[in-house]
Amino acid sequence: MKFNISYPINGTQKCVEIDDEQKVSLFYDRRMGVEVAGDQLGDQFKGYIFKISGGNDRDGFPMKQGVLVKGRVRLLLSKGHSCYIPKRTGERKRKSVRGCIVGSDIKVLALTVVKKGEAEIEGLTDAKQPRRLGPKRANHIRKLFALTKQDDVRRYVVRRSIPGKDGKKPRVKAPKIQRLITDVRLRRKRIYKREKKQRWLNTRKATEEYHKVCAEYRKQKEQKRVQTEEAKKATQQPAQTQPQKTQAPAQAAGKGAKGAQTAAQTKAAPAQTKQAQTKPAQQPQQQQAPKTAAAPAKKQKK
Repeated sequence: MKFNISYPINGTQKCVEIDDEQKVSLFYDRRMGVEVAGDQLGDQFKGYIFKISGGNDRDGFPMKQGVLVKGRVRLLLSKGHSCYIPKRTGERKRKSVRGCIVGSDIKVLALTVVKKGEAEIEGLTDAKQPRRLGPKRANHIRKLFALTKQDDVRRYVVRRSIPGKDGKKPRVKAPKIQRLITDVRLRRKRIYKREKKQRWLNTRKATEEYHKVCAEYRKQKEQKRVQTEEAKKATQQPAQTQPQKTQAPAQAAGKGAKGAQTAAQTKAAPAQTKQAQTKPAQQPQQQQAPKTAAAPAKKQKK
């Protein structure tokens, strides 16, 4: 099994291959993130403490933290998951990953030195690999050098020298500090805030003027409506008064005739009801009278 050992303090890394199964069995059935003493690996690792940070199986599938399986599993992964980089926004994909428990199928195991031992490891702890590029953001530089906001960040930028070619002088490169607050930036910020406030005042003034114009327009419209109504009433009044004088007698006469007709109808109604009541009583007497008169005539014939 290969062990990829890293030492973050010096920024170094070294790959060590150990074929002894008895030594390698120290890491079997251990999970990612577990700290293991390296005394069993050999005398050079005596006193060292390693932390398991990852690994790959024989087919190259990476170990995934949180998958408590000793073998390989297919998982639906999306953005934010380890062992997967989406190529489109919102993309998900089912991929094969290795569980976080170390087994005999692991080919390469990644270890991190947590505690340094007694002896130096050649190429790992005795060497120092400086950072090629330093921090670029202003707050990151302050954090690295424990600076305050009053300190000038530009004096602490990590610079690197590039040797010159053909006998030329070496030149120095430094990154452009991002989010650096300078006098120009503060002046620009003040101008932006002043312009923003002026835009707000202009819009407020424009809205007030607009509401005034709308109110004036509504007022004029209401006045015009009242004037048109008054003009209509003035034109309709003379037309209504003239026909009322000429039609008044005719209407009165019509009313009188209608009153007389209704009075006559009311007088005739009770007389008709009386006749209807008396007629049925008189008819049976008239019909009985001939019968009594005819009876003696028949007797005389006999």
